[in-house]
Amino acid sequence: MNDRSQPCPLPQGLLTTILGALAAFAPFATDMYLSSFPSIARDLSAEPGQVQLTLSVFFFGLGAGQLIYGPLIDRFGRRRPLLAGIALYVLSSALVVATPNILGFVALRLLQAVGGCAGMVISRAIIGDLFEWKAAARALASLMLVQGLGPILAPILGGYILTFAGWRMIFWFLVLFGALCFAAVLLLIPETLPPEKRRREGPGRMLRVFATLLVRRDFIVPTLAGSLIIAEMFAFISGSPFVLMTLHGLNQQEYGWLFGLNAVGMTAAAAVGRILLRHFSPRQVLAVALCCVLGLAAVLVALADTPSLALLMLPLCLCLALNPLIGATSTAMAMAAGRDATGSASALIGVMQFGFASLVSALVGLLHNGTPYPMTGVILGCGLAACAVFFCGGRRTAGRA
Repeated sequence: MNDRSQPCPLPQGLLTTILGALAAFAPFATDMYLSSFPSIARDLSAEPGQVQLTLSVFFFGLGAGQLIYGPLIDRFGRRRPLLAGIALYVLSSALVVATPNILGFVALRLLQAVGGCAGMVISRAIIGDLFEWKAAARALASLMLVQGLGPILAPILGGYILTFAGWRMIFWFLVLFGALCFAAVLLLIPETLPPEKRRREGPGRMLRVFATLLVRRDFIVPTLAGSLIIAEMFAFISGSPFVLMTLHGLNQQEYGWLFGLNAVGMTAAAAVGRILLRHFSPRQVLAVALCCVLGLAAVLVALADTPSLALLMLPLCLCLALNPLIGATSTAMAMAAGRDATGSASALIGVMQFGFASLVSALVGLLHNGTPYPMTGVILGCGLAACAVFFCGGRRTAGRA
């Protein structure tokens, strides 16, 4: 990518806030209702496993939906598919409130995921349309910050809504949130992919675009490295209730506010990252950040059994704080490599991120042994794997300075 495809249509801060909110659809739709599983099972006369299926189906919809949107937005533009996806998200969220049984709940969660993932895919593609790759890294850092706050803030907000208004009000909140985002896109976000830059191939040729991207080292190396680091957050989300509440004795409110502490670290790291990206290439920043994460994860494992919660949280918060920065720089590099098919590239990035997130979440549960080591060990494993992929995958990556 050379220069912007066209001038940025509105101030960058407002643009990334709107796009970041769209990208946060998924964490809000998952993490807000986790504490309401027992209430949902009771009200819908469902088994706990059936309620758990509503989460699994949602993750499946996120992956499948992104693969659908990628070729569509490269062929038909960004704006209409985005508005259609948001509308589906809002409608299905509203219908969840009225569903009388768990089977309807599961089906609607699938539709909600397919609608919600439009914001994730298309927000990255819009940034790829508007910015050259170094500026895109800075814009993505802001977007990843807003998106990354979702898993941190959603459990806090969901817990309070559940306590005072019940689980159905959580989904009314998602309806309102989606409706506000729909209005923002309708009024403020123009089409960013001109007709002359759209792909005209048939479905078969567009599928081959996915295959081409997957074998490109300058695309797959940063995508895998970034996805593995983002998966650390999901290892924390899966393992932290046991580690922090059972082993360290926090109550629900204390646990929620400790999640919020990570938001402070992410904000600070994103601000520092934007400054660094003005002076260094995304590859240089990513390399240093990966090394920092690996070192902090090693310290975290060494301190896993400490009785001091503060001593445990210090390396953990610092490690997780680098998630938005690493996600932004790795995504910018991968999107630069896939600049001829930005939508398809964005879709593959999203599928890999959530694919690793799902695997890591399951792994933490499978390794559960009554100690902090499944959570901390998986975090370290993700850091090791990310560094191995990035540093051993070769230096021919997109955006190399």
